[in-house]
Order: sequence, then C-alpha cells, then structure tokens
Amino acid sequence: MTRKNVLLIVVDQWRADFIPHLMRAEGRDPFLKTPNLDRLCREGLTFRNHVTTCVPCGPARASLLTGLYLMNHRAVQNTVPLDQRHLNLGKALRAIGYDPALIGYTTTTPDPRSTSPRDPRFTVLGDIMDGFRSVGAFEPNMDGYFGWVAQNGFELPENREDIWLPEGEHSVPGATDKPSRIPKEFSDSTFFTERALTYLKGRDGKPFFLHLGYYRPHPPFVASAPYHAMYKAEDMPAPVRAESPDAEAAQHPLMKHYIDHIRRGSFFHGAEGSGATLDEGEIRQMRATYCGLITEIDDCLGRVFAYLDETGQWDDTLIIFTSDHGEQLGDHHLLGKIGYNDESFRIPLVIKDAGENRHAGQIEDGFSESIDVMPTILEWLGGETPRACDGRSLLPFLGEGKPADWRTELHYEFDFRDVFYDQPQNSVQLSQDDCSLCVIEDENYKYVHFAALPPLFFDLKADPHEFNNLAEDPAYAALVRDYAQKALSWRLSHADRTLTHYRSGPQGLTTRNH
Repeated sequence: MTRKNVLLIVVDQWRADFIPHLMRAEGRDPFLKTPNLDRLCREGLTFRNHVTTCVPCGPARASLLTGLYLMNHRAVQNTVPLDQRHLNLGKALRAIGYDPALIGYTTTTPDPRSTSPRDPRFTVLGDIMDGFRSVGAFEPNMDGYFGWVAQNGFELPENREDIWLPEGEHSVPGATDKPSRIPKEFSDSTFFTERALTYLKGRDGKPFFLHLGYYRPHPPFVASAPYHAMYKAEDMPAPVRAESPDAEAAQHPLMKHYIDHIRRGSFFHGAEGSGATLDEGEIRQMRATYCGLITEIDDCLGRVFAYLDETGQWDDTLIIFTSDHGEQLGDHHLLGKIGYNDESFRIPLVIKDAGENRHAGQIEDGFSESIDVMPTILEWLGGETPRACDGRSLLPFLGEGKPADWRTELHYEFDFRDVFYDQPQNSVQLSQDDCSLCVIEDENYKYVHFAALPPLFFDLKADPHEFNNLAEDPAYAALVRDYAQKALSWRLSHADRTLTHYRSGPQGLTTRNH
C-alpha cells in the first residue's frame, strides 16, 4: 500500500456531542442523521476526548495548522497577525514534496513585518495561511462564494448576505423553521463540495493533500430546504443551563460579561436583542436548524467519498475529520465559542487510515488535542514533526495503542481581549494582556486559571455540567493547589524549544534531542 493521499476535513463550529457514533456508544438515541460520517467512524477511529486548544476561529486554526499552543503562536484573536517565523502544515508539506491545496479558509492575518500596511489582507477578517494553495477560497468577504452563486444564475439581493434571511415577506429573523432564501444547489456547503470535486478530478489520480473546509454549522443558523425541516424542535435536547441568566452570571465575572453582551444578530442574520434571553423553544429550534446544517454537510461529504470510491482512491487516502471549535448552542445561556465551558472546546476527531484499519469502529478515550493533527499528517507521509511543535502524532493510536507517556490531561486557552461584541477588558477592568485563561481538565476535575481574575474548580464526577465552583471551598484547597501546579508545569514544559537542542563547542554546532 502506497501512502499518497490526505484529505483533511475541517468543519466550523461543530461540537463533539453532535456525533451520532458517540451518541450510540453512550446509549443515547441519535437525534440527527449523518450516514457518511457514520461510515467514516465505522472504518476509522473516533476520539471521544478531543479538544481545540483555543478559540475562536483564527486562533483555533492557527493551533491546528502549526501544532502550537496559543501561548506559543500568539495569534490570540481573530485579526491578530500570525508570526511568519512559525512553520505551518502547508510549508512543512511543501518541504516533503506536496503541493497542499486548500478549500475554505484559515482566518489568518499576515505578519505586518512581511508586507505593506496597505496590504488588502489587513482589511478583512482573515486570509489564507502562507504555504497553502487556494483552490476554493471563501475569503475575502466570501467573494468567491457569492461570485459562484451569481455565475450560476441566482440573482443576489442588494445586501447579498440577505440570502440567509428566512423565506417569506413577513418572516422574522431569529430561530426559525423556515428555509433560507438560498436553495441548497447554491448553498455554501455545495460551493465547497463543487470546488473539492473539481480539484480532485483535476488531479486525475495523482497524489494529493486537500484541506477541505466547510463554513457550517457556523451561524447564521438558517438552513436551505429541505434541511430546514429535517428535524423538529421538540426532538432536540433541552439546553443545560442555570434557572436564569442572572443565576448563571453569578458564577464568574467573565460569565457575567458574556451573558450581558451576547447579541442575537451574530447568530441569526438580521435579528436583534440579547442572545442570553432565548427561551427553551427558540433554543430547541436553533438546534434543529443546526442539525439540518450538519446533515447538509454530511450529504456533501457523501459526494466526495463516492468520488474517492469510484476512482479507487478511498483505500489510499488518510482521512481526518475535525472542527475548528464547538458552539454553546444555548447551554449556560451562551451562544458562540467563548469562555471556559466544554461545549466551546470539545470537538469531533475521526481518523481513517489508508488500507486496513485495525481499530475500525472503535472509540478512543485518550486525551487528544488539535495540535496533534499536524504531526499525525507529517508522520504518516514520512516527514518529521518540527521540534517546536507542541503536539504529538496520533498514529500510535491507529496501531499498538496509546503510548505509555501520553498526556493525562486536556489543555486549552482563551484570550478574551477585544472579542466579538465589545471589549471585555473594560467590563472586567483588566489590561489586554491580563485577559487570558487556561484550563487543565481530566476525567475527574477541571481547573480554570485566569491571569487576573478568580479561578474556577469543578468536580466533574459530581457536577458534570460545571455549575458549582469549588475554588474557594476549603475541602478542595489541596486539589486546587495541585491543579494550579499542573497548569504551571504545563506552561513551563511547553515553552518555545525551537533552538534549545542546539549546542556550540570546539566541534562546532551539535544537537541533542534528549
């Protein structure tokens, strides 16, 4: 078997507990249908405890594609530049002879020292990370997508984003069971799929690396027909949240900030009002729409998988399915990818090896992180993991199993300066550089350390939904201390080590790896 093809599928804002394969394993009846993802899970290995190491989109994708924790790549928020010195997956693939193609986006702002301040890339949310060849870009400003829609004969409205309003002259923006104004034939998910098939057919069987990105189930939460009506609100799980937004906000100053400032318009095109005041019916409808968007992606993936089958490339292709981050979906009275709750950070990861899969259909409970994807791909293709990389290859899990020295906790970070709606540093009265948190979480406890705000500590066995902060409980003082030490040790052991293995001496420059 010749290892030659890699398909990296990166969806946007798909949280881990919306994976039917995991639901069945946990004894839950799936409330959505994803037959093509189910196939991938049957033929590959599904990771139950997988997290993005940071949010939102730009930082998360920087970690995914550099293998670095947020504390090392420092692209801490959307529109914050990524230092050009960091090696990324695209550049690393070029070094071993691959021309890495990318469909979608990476939400990357270039290093201003590498270009002019007048560079148009500084006027948009993000651009394509250096090293990748764009074969189906979404940015800047979704021009590629809207141009494709217009070229195919669909008349765009004056405000072209109004295609994501619900159908009907008198429809009210918000959680809705009405379809969007754009038919599925011209949806963004169809656009990305068409670009993928065009690229793959152009390769004509030659080896490829393809980053296939999808915008969904990212907001706005409205789906094209028939996906808008595929699921019923009453069949969706109820949100996990305190009895009121005020009760939730009392847990921590950062929680209060977000509950006070979430805007519906960021999630429903044209909507107004507070996102924290959605009632249970609206949340269930939002979740039904979210599931419809997921099933649309699954149908699109089915077309890509069918092409790989038809051309005999399925068994020669490493396929990795993941998301950049999760989505609160009304849990804890929150929307989006913010804060410190698992809903924002736990994401899917499914890996199907080429050829025979000895762990096909199984679920791995070991702790994996988004920074592990880059070294996994490079090792599979015969390359080396860059020394600076914080992640580790997951290939042992596809073979002999979890290494004896594998991590025993999950780690993730959030830098909340200038994020989303306003400037949190003002409401919590912090400097920008103090607006950060990190999380250490295992199967028993979760510790949230803030640079300049009170910590949080949760007993996950007794309180799996993280309502009861025990950080100030004397009975837990020793555990809080232990987990704070874990956080400190984690940061110390992952300080930048790009050059720390070099030594100079009488024999000249030497290296040592241990």
